[in-house]
Amino acid sequence: MPLELRCGDVVTGCEGVVSGTTEEEVLAAAAAHAADAHDLTDIDAGMRDALVAAIHPA
Repeated sequence: MPLELRCGDVVTGCEGVVSGTTEEEVLAAAAAHAADAHDLTDIDAGMRDALVAAIHPA
């Protein structure tokens, strides 16, 4: 089942959406998006938890 994460669910105002078939794929795509769109290269445990909580079926 495809999964997605809407960045705006974690970062107010962002319209980015990433997807994947596993949680790890979505997290990897989210990390790439965070680096490109938000200049954020270090995702700490709290941010990871927020990202995981925001992942849902596409």
